[in-house]
Amino acid sequence: MLNSINQPRIRESIDTRQKALAVNLDPRYYGTFAEIGAGQEVVRWFFRVGGGAGTIAKSMSAYDMAVSDAIYGKASRYVCRERLEAMLDYEHKLNLDRLRDVRGDTTAFFAFADTVSARNFRGTNECHGWMGIKFQTHPRDQDSQIILHVRMLDVEAALQQEALGIVGVNLVHGAFALHHEPEELIASLLDGLSTSRIEIDMIEFSGIAFRNVDSRLMSLKLVELGLSGAAMFASDGTVLQPSEFFYKKPILVERGSFRPVCKVNMDMLRCANDAFSEVPGNAGKQIVQVMELTMSNLRTDGKIDLRDFLARADVLSACGMPVLISDYFEYYRLADYLSRYTNQNIAITMGAGSLVQLFDEKYYAELEGGILEAFGRLFKNGLRIYCYPLLDRESGELVTVDNLAIDPKLQQLYGYLQDRGVINGLCGIDESCLEIFSRDVLQRIKEGDRRWETMVPDAVAEIIKTKRYFGYRPQEDGANPMVPQGIGLGSSASSSAMLTS
Repeated sequence: MLNSINQPRIRESIDTRQKALAVNLDPRYYGTFAEIGAGQEVVRWFFRVGGGAGTIAKSMSAYDMAVSDAIYGKASRYVCRERLEAMLDYEHKLNLDRLRDVRGDTTAFFAFADTVSARNFRGTNECHGWMGIKFQTHPRDQDSQIILHVRMLDVEAALQQEALGIVGVNLVHGAFALHHEPEELIASLLDGLSTSRIEIDMIEFSGIAFRNVDSRLMSLKLVELGLSGAAMFASDGTVLQPSEFFYKKPILVERGSFRPVCKVNMDMLRCANDAFSEVPGNAGKQIVQVMELTMSNLRTDGKIDLRDFLARADVLSACGMPVLISDYFEYYRLADYLSRYTNQNIAITMGAGSLVQLFDEKYYAELEGGILEAFGRLFKNGLRIYCYPLLDRESGELVTVDNLAIDPKLQQLYGYLQDRGVINGLCGIDESCLEIFSRDVLQRIKEGDRRWETMVPDAVAEIIKTKRYFGYRPQEDGANPMVPQGIGLGSSASSSAMLTS
């Protein structure tokens, strides 16, 4: 049964030395440490605590790229997932080929690897790395694997190396001691550290020990625990690494609750993509489209309902969309995050109601410069906002960027941003979508009003019915498939075009 992700078992933290020694003193595990860059920081722990001869079959560093290429084959970049996986595959296979016949009945083999770029002498490089372990949980077992991507936040190379060593020990210990509790394993990765030193923005579990692990839930766990401000997965559930997915591409983001995805959500994205494609510099380039779920949107009474999260993930998947889970409630923080990974244009599309909220000064009370500071950070790299109109049900008026009810004292600021072309209305909308309001759809699903099926993409309707998401119950024979007119109709504030933060 799926429970709240906010109810972990209380876990006692173990320090780095104890973890390394516990691994060394366990006679089951034996393997290789292969590290590129940042020195032999992980294996050094296992050497210095004692008992390493029972754990370490080999330790190596192919520090020169030509040497690394000669051993593991060429890769597109020195620090990348491709290189890490080649290292893990090569070293683990070598151990099995050399040692399986000799001690395979009593030994679970493993290969740990990392390829890391720590701070260089000039301090001009991206400080990050890939780290992973391929291992057997018991002798003669099929392989399991954990891969993660880290960002090192310390300003000195020595401190980055120290932090990397601790994370590596935590990963090795977690693989052996906590593989049956992957959420606990994730929580243990920053034992002895803090999120001010290390960020883990991607983790992937695979293999026999993790055959029942849903990678989307693990991505959610990273953000929920604060190990990363955001995490991503593809429409097929595959974990994505943001720096590789966004690398040098224009980015278009739509934020929403997606309970469920409605036709208006897809029309908003289509119109925004058409407009964004016309922006100078985007011609001929692949625009990355992403649907974003914020942690504040996922939490109900401070907790996250995992079934509800998976329902949203599945309907987004049915639309073929990658998903970004973020803890960036403020749009300027989202903009900071995205600009970290690309030097291309960035755009956010939202409903008219959300644009009004963007100009609500209460959201920027903690900033010394208030709304001006927030907007300076939001628009500093030329970010664009595309606004989808909202149909006011009471007046029948179409609310657009040109008649939006902005606080009078901010009207000049709003007009300035319009004149600069960073706030734009959308054209070519499907007017039939203006009548679709997400909370209406959700209520119709719960009430058994089959008209909801015409308000969502066909693939979304199918998965909701198949998996009985959002309170859906199949109609009984002879039951009235419709509910009286007016049931479930909310105010215009609940429009799915009003994608709140």
